[in-house]
Amino acid sequence: MKYLMLVVADPDLTTEEDPVLTIEEWVDETYGQGKATDGDRLRPPSHAKTIRRRNGKVSVTDGPYAETHEWIAGFDLLECDTIEQAIEVATRHPMATHGTIELRPVWPLELD
Repeated sequence: MKYLMLVVADPDLTTEEDPVLTIEEWVDETYGQGKATDGDRLRPPSHAKTIRRRNGKVSVTDGPYAETHEWIAGFDLLECDTIEQAIEVATRHPMATHGTIELRPVWPLELD
């Protein structure tokens, strides 16, 4: 099953705890075991554009939609047999210690 792992940065978070792995070690382990198939970091929210179409009019604004101090810093597409396995992979990511990880099962769009 596929899971989208969102890596969320929180600049207000302070911790003394060291991550389980460095990002390089996590990538080598996770991608090396075939548990992740794609991923990358994202530019900061200042580079974002939010697009809306309402009543035939398109609006494009700078920045993310949500007003928050946290932001999505990156993503990985995981390929795991169970949600428990995906959680185990996510807990080893450095941002599980220094940010937040959000996991979402992919919901395939079935068009006939």
